[in-house]
Amino acid sequence: MKKQLLALKDYLAQNGLDAAYISNPTDINYFTGFYSDPVERILALLVFPDKDPFIFAPQLEVEAAKDAGWDQDIFGYLDHENPFALMAGHIKDLAGEPTKWAIEKDDMSVQKLEALKEQFPNAQFPNNLSRYMENAKLIKTNEEIEQLKAAGAEADYAFSVAFKAIQEGRTEQEVVAEIEYAMMKKGVMHMSFDTIVQAGANAANPHGGPEKIPLKKDELVLFDLGTVHNGYISDASRTVAFGQPDAKSLDIYKVDLEAQYAAMDAAKPGITAAELDKVARDIIDKAGYGEYFIHRLGHGMGTSEHEFPSIMEGNNMVLKPGMCFSIEPGIYIPNVAGVRIEDCVYITEDGCEPFTHTSKELTYIK
Repeated sequence: MKKQLLALKDYLAQNGLDAAYISNPTDINYFTGFYSDPVERILALLVFPDKDPFIFAPQLEVEAAKDAGWDQDIFGYLDHENPFALMAGHIKDLAGEPTKWAIEKDDMSVQKLEALKEQFPNAQFPNNLSRYMENAKLIKTNEEIEQLKAAGAEADYAFSVAFKAIQEGRTEQEVVAEIEYAMMKKGVMHMSFDTIVQAGANAANPHGGPEKIPLKKDELVLFDLGTVHNGYISDASRTVAFGQPDAKSLDIYKVDLEAQYAAMDAAKPGITAAELDKVARDIIDKAGYGEYFIHRLGHGMGTSEHEFPSIMEGNNMVLKPGMCFSIEPGIYIPNVAGVRIEDCVYITEDGCEPFTHTSKELTYIK
């Protein structure tokens, strides 16, 4: 049984909890090595302090869970069956009538909670397992860091493809297609999120997506991408020059790069998340672009692209070795340009190391 599961069982025992219902697919993967997005179906991991855990899944996922290496019980259900009634039967056979439950309150829907309560009317839910998961994933092991390095190397390859795909007249969406096709040919079947390619003023929308906008010369082009490697992700951004962008765009890039380098240099044990955010923000503020840096400096990452902690103002968590997060200052000026430069890093004993190594000095694509 994986040590992560043993630690959770100990946590349940120490806190007087009878059962844990884990519903987040990435958390199920963290404990079991099996990942699936159940969409509208029910997929859950049930864990008990003194009984063996089991996966409850759609019948069509049972063999895949076995193939992933899960060696405990797996119970399946068919689409026409009541999943919660069947699940409750397995729980009662194994552990009687659990009363005190831990659930991921950040993830579990009201409908699922009500269905669980219908089967266990005396159930109480005193514990938010989401907070446990944040802390369980906070410090990565050496083995996890090796997986993240491998994912980072895949992202570096994706950037090399991306830069070569830039052609005048080719749309942002077509460049995305080139990147993802090349990754699939390399055996990388899943990106960690929808690949982003944005050119010129479109890049000033930091949560926008690629459009049917043809690339044209003399603009900046922003890429944000990542892959999934054995359940661990990469996430990185680069901005390049297609032709010769105007002086304003180049100045935005220069300032953002200075802020990113400064934050990378400052990221080490002992500094707080808020202090690290301020290192980059002060540089952008001083250059007069502070109002255009409109998000936190970074977010935790590991088995998903957004984990704990947030590297932002107000978070006084002290950084420690093994923490993994993004450093991604951005400057987004509407109707002008947008720049984001991002590496995910892990904290070492005396600094930080990035998972991606594609050059951040401004690359010019002719």
